[in-house]
Amino acid sequence: MSKFTPADLEQLKAKGISEPQVEAQLERFRTGFPYLRIESPSAPGAGMLAVDKDLAEACHARWEGFLADGGDVLKFVPASGAASRMFKALFAFVNGDEAAPAPGTPVAQLVEKIKDFAFYNELQQTVGAVYGAGTTVESLIEAGRYKDLVAAIIKGEGMNYGQLPKALLTFHKYADGTVRTALEEQLAEGAQTAASKGGKVRLHFTVSSNHRTLFEAKLRDAIPAMEQRFGVKYEVTLSEQKPSTDTIAVTPDNELFRDDEGRLVFRPGGHGALIENLNDIDATVVFVKNIDNVVADSHRASTIDYKQLLGGMLLLVHDTVAHLLEELKNPTEDNVEEATAFVEGTLCYFSKDLDSTLPLEQRAQALRAVLDRPLRVCGMVRNEGEPGGGPYNAFSSDGRSVAPQILESTQIDLSKPENAEMMKRAGYFNPVDLVCWIKRPDGSHYNLPEYVDPATGFISEKSAGGRDLRALELPGLWNGAMSNWNTVFVEVPASTFNPVKTVNDLLRPAHQ
Repeated sequence: MSKFTPADLEQLKAKGISEPQVEAQLERFRTGFPYLRIESPSAPGAGMLAVDKDLAEACHARWEGFLADGGDVLKFVPASGAASRMFKALFAFVNGDEAAPAPGTPVAQLVEKIKDFAFYNELQQTVGAVYGAGTTVESLIEAGRYKDLVAAIIKGEGMNYGQLPKALLTFHKYADGTVRTALEEQLAEGAQTAASKGGKVRLHFTVSSNHRTLFEAKLRDAIPAMEQRFGVKYEVTLSEQKPSTDTIAVTPDNELFRDDEGRLVFRPGGHGALIENLNDIDATVVFVKNIDNVVADSHRASTIDYKQLLGGMLLLVHDTVAHLLEELKNPTEDNVEEATAFVEGTLCYFSKDLDSTLPLEQRAQALRAVLDRPLRVCGMVRNEGEPGGGPYNAFSSDGRSVAPQILESTQIDLSKPENAEMMKRAGYFNPVDLVCWIKRPDGSHYNLPEYVDPATGFISEKSAGGRDLRALELPGLWNGAMSNWNTVFVEVPASTFNPVKTVNDLLRPAHQ
């Protein structure tokens, strides 16, 4: 007998979620997610490619040729999250008991450097509108009204930055007095790295439903000026996370969590849900990058250089993949050995199914299965203390193969000394700088959800209405959602990674 009431089933139907899907999620709450078995952290010569001058030139030439020939490319930018975490320290101060920020704290730093933020002029106008004509940022500071100043930044009656998405926050100010949001800087970067024949630049932003109207208004305002500035024509689309990717919530005892009206409670499945949005994209080559990892024009040279390099690397690798798949239609010992050398040497994929003692056709069949998959090239930055997942060579769940994977620390069993030691030796972290090939050699689109490893999500502890609950997050977009893709890790410089995780990150040189 079903544990779901007729009302529950109607609720599932409305979201496009099946009863077996929810049953599988409930079982996952009971069993948990397995840790991944790690072979080694990625390093030069062991899953990490350091590009020399000749290869870099070949990558740039290939990318420039691809764009000149009208190459099909799009930038995919997850941009649905609110910026509330950026202002955590500011919320704590406004809601706390202290009237003034303690020296050395993030709020004290913000007040001291307030004129250096690109949103300063907007804040000045807001202060006057909220607290009365003649009130200025400086007068609030002189009067010790620090809470009023901070509230004008984050609260709804002010600029409301604490509830807006990062994409719509003012990040940078230019010498001519103009300012740009993170959204506008993504438009600028797209124009300088992915403008195909005729100057067409395609971008796609994932947005939340409650912010969509704001995005549309900002794009209407920004696109004409950016097109004139860069001499391009933008084609921008938006999508929202699908309700069918929401996951069921449970109590701490793993029973169905219901709201005060007795309805099932679902939660967004995390950025891994966006594999469905990516799957709907009609493009051959897709760049994936977080919304907040942008810089001002004067600091973008390195980003442009390495974006083009990663794109060219993807094309060169795909050229070889396409050649080998064609050759393997009529397998010989020579082309099977050539394909094996490429799979192991470039894709760093090692499998018992490629053992040289196996029959020729069996090896050829295994190689075709390996090569005919979505492909991604991922920029990786040397670990200098920034937060984020990292690149590892990890075993498949059946233990038959080892391949490059982007892992979070939650996926690694740190109770095992060998794993803890490997994490200490890990020299790189993931800045989310990907370029993907998502079409088959015949031009048809890979069905990307087929390449997700469902055993790579995680469970988190949350609350709703003052009650504790457990939430299930789907395999991350660049983690488990791409587990069964072919992957090449490329070392890129730290200058290409400039995230804005807190508001004071906007004081860093790349954002000034």
